[in-house]
Amino acid sequence: MGMSLWLAAPLAFAEYGLNFQKPVSSVAHEILKLHNTILVVCFLIFVIVFSFMFYSIFAHRKSRGHKAAQFHENSTLEVIWTLIPFLILVGMAIPSTATLIDMSDTSKSDLTIKITGYQWKWNYDYLDQDLRFFSTLATPREQIENKAAKGEHYLLEVDNPIVLPVGKKVRFLVTANDVIHAWWVPQLGVKQDAIPGFINEMWARIDEPGIYRGQCAELCGKDHGYMPIVVNAVSPEDFAKWVAMQKDKAAAESAGDTKAWSKDELMEKGKKVYASTCAACHGAGGEGVGLFPKMAGNKIANGPLAEHLGIVMNGKAGTAMQAFAAQLSDTDIAAVVTYERNGFGNKTGDAIQPSQVKALRK
Repeated sequence: MGMSLWLAAPLAFAEYGLNFQKPVSSVAHEILKLHNTILVVCFLIFVIVFSFMFYSIFAHRKSRGHKAAQFHENSTLEVIWTLIPFLILVGMAIPSTATLIDMSDTSKSDLTIKITGYQWKWNYDYLDQDLRFFSTLATPREQIENKAAKGEHYLLEVDNPIVLPVGKKVRFLVTANDVIHAWWVPQLGVKQDAIPGFINEMWARIDEPGIYRGQCAELCGKDHGYMPIVVNAVSPEDFAKWVAMQKDKAAAESAGDTKAWSKDELMEKGKKVYASTCAACHGAGGEGVGLFPKMAGNKIANGPLAEHLGIVMNGKAGTAMQAFAAQLSDTDIAAVVTYERNGFGNKTGDAIQPSQVKALRK
């Protein structure tokens, strides 16, 4: 009974930051159980070793007339102090190995999602539902720049959370498009490196509905700290409804690619796209950040339209400018380029249509 209470104690204080966050998946429960078990073993070793050490120091001190024993070898003692640590390590290795094997077993999954890391956002591709979207930081720039009070979920909020069904085994395929990232959600017990050119696997089965937050756990550049993860765990019924809504939304966005947009509409949408996609490097006000160029008076934004579209869509070799052709829709690219060419004091008067972007993709 006493040992059970001792093992349960860390859970009681988990919310105070003295232990793991509350586990909500089978994998996370196993990891916490393993952690607590090994912690107890290490604590007992600490108590036993230091008890003997302090007793020996106190009881056999020189002031009592004790003299240090002089001997060169003791085979029995050497066998004992070699065998005991070996047995302890084997005892810890058995449950550890079982947990690691379970963590790597992605077979018989109900759902497969491909996760791709970008600087500095996540892309989620629901392979079974034919859905794909990006998830980026939603914390307002005013909070980041200390111009407004910090929100409750400062730097841990996104525009499009990943939605998962409760009680279903979800298989994750993790990779990256540019540099190494790491997808980490502590309460799910999952953390996997996202490496360009490689696909790593992991899985989770969430026990209860809720919002669970994580972050990129691999230093990936200037805005590494602005790359949160938000998981929205819902019932299977609500998940099915969400999938249907996302497909309707995708269809509506696709229809927008054939629409003739006014300049004002493009500017309004372009401002939002710029804030979520471009502001991290070029500044919220187009002032430029560090070595990244400013937008005001920028020769690209005020130069030939074809060159501007080409750089936004295909990136620029030898620089940190990414290619956004695969990240943004025709409408998004048309809107953000229109915004860049007519905002920040630039006055080209151009109103780029999605059809112009679509023509460049061919």
